[in-house]
Amino acid sequence: MIEIDKKRLAEICKRWNITEVSLFGSALTKDFDEINDVDLLVSFALECKYSLFDIVHIQDDFASLFAKPVDLAMRSAVENSENYIRREAIINSAHVIYEA
Repeated sequence: MIEIDKKRLAEICKRWNITEVSLFGSALTKDFDEINDVDLLVSFALECKYSLFDIVHIQDDFASLFAKPVDLAMRSAVENSENYIRREAIINSAHVIYEA
């Protein structure tokens, strides 16, 4: 699994009012290497309403933390997805790395 600077992770999460971050996908496998991106499942505090530009900045902050490209998935969007196969695959494999 990928190495994580927990202090920097907490700083990013506090800055953006993120309540939970989970890894999913290849970052949890032994096959994870330098060509893989990091897939993150993110939950925000209920009062947060971010623009697309804000989401890009959040993604950039996480990319800086991991020194790799990052794909963000919003937990609420995944939970409400009509694609139950993808929804279950993400939710069931997610490994929490930060909780507020």
